[in-house]
Amino acid sequence: MKTTIQKLPKSQIEIFFEIPAEEFKDYFEEAILNLGREIEIEGFRKGKAPKKIIEEKIGPGKVLEEVASLAVKKSYIRAILENKIEAIGRPEIQITKIAKENPLEFKAKVFILPEVNLPDYKKIALKIKPKEIPVEEKEVDEAISLLQKSRAKLLAKDGACEIGDFVEISFQSQQIEGGEEKKDSFILGQGRFIPGFEEELFGMKPGSEKEFSLNFPKNYFNKNLAGKPIDFQVKMISISKIELPEINDDWAKSLGNFENLESLKKNIQEGIKMEKTEEEKQRNRGEILEKIKENASLEIPEILIDYEKGRMIEELKTNLQNQFQMNFNDYLSRIKKTEKEISDSFLPESEKRVKNFLILREIAKREEISVSDEEIKEKISETLKSYPNVEKAEKELARQNFAEQNLGGLARQNFAEQNLGGLALEKLKEYYEGVIRNEKVFQFLESFIKP
Repeated sequence: MKTTIQKLPKSQIEIFFEIPAEEFKDYFEEAILNLGREIEIEGFRKGKAPKKIIEEKIGPGKVLEEVASLAVKKSYIRAILENKIEAIGRPEIQITKIAKENPLEFKAKVFILPEVNLPDYKKIALKIKPKEIPVEEKEVDEAISLLQKSRAKLLAKDGACEIGDFVEISFQSQQIEGGEEKKDSFILGQGRFIPGFEEELFGMKPGSEKEFSLNFPKNYFNKNLAGKPIDFQVKMISISKIELPEINDDWAKSLGNFENLESLKKNIQEGIKMEKTEEEKQRNRGEILEKIKENASLEIPEILIDYEKGRMIEELKTNLQNQFQMNFNDYLSRIKKTEKEISDSFLPESEKRVKNFLILREIAKREEISVSDEEIKEKISETLKSYPNVEKAEKELARQNFAEQNLGGLARQNFAEQNLGGLALEKLKEYYEGVIRNEKVFQFLESFIKP
């Protein structure tokens, strides 16, 4: 087999193939056997008819077509592997010369991972200045206050409601969603509703009802209601007084393994410190990556952009279903946009994700940062402990922003594969390979940051 590779613009190449007549002939026997397994020939068991009879039954044209398909597929994969070509997606194949007992000639155009020219990323990491991470007393006090409120008791109240009470109401309006009655519960005075609504509730008692009219704000998000007077019918279902526990040593002990209030505060302080340390780490990583991107040059293949936009559409569908139980088509109708318009709006973010993926991958390649099968298995094992099956785990992962890791699935796709990423378990493997690799790359870059 003779191959010639020609570089094309936009991260594409074209491979020209010439399969000698003798080599092309070798594919005939395998092709005829494949075809013989698919057809019934009277007097013979399926797949057991002589090759000559199979060829006569099918016809020389169909046989030649199958032979060419087999030769193209195997020759393409062989060329990709031998030349270490990082092909993306399926190739565009064009047969240029075909005849029995003659050489086969064809060409394949395919996208490849682009050449990535990086700046001195070690020097960039060296210039990052980590910040001090103090935890102020007021932060601990705020956390204690939130904890206190979460342990509050609700005591039923028969008298009139006032600011700070916890109330449950039902309300409706003929001008909103056809007058459907709704229920809500909240702390009075926190401004949950449009201006003036909660003020109308002051003084109401359990079981009392009230009608009133309010003008919706002119800048209200629903244009059908903005600036219009709307009539409400409200019923006060219940009122509760909020009783907060006293903040002392006994209360701290009741929350868990704390000796006193001081040990609780220390634990909270350590927790805040950990959160802020993680935030600072992510900030540093983002800054390093942004500075590398600013000075890197690469030509992003369109196929990766299209693939990533498709992934983002799937992420949106999953989030709509999981968080709002909303069908994607209903969502499009509500916002009056098409899927293409949504996809086009994802272009900047998809370019960012793909660029991040390519840069992190290139650094890993240059620094010989690899991920072992054992590391991947360990991560998958941890994930599967939390879910009854692989498909459940995959759905949960789809809610996360993991495209920068998962693009490797497309990068590894070859001509023989029929879908992106393969089975659910294969998707998990690809995902965790990317997660672990990217974490190792960032740890490598962080090693250059001086305290």
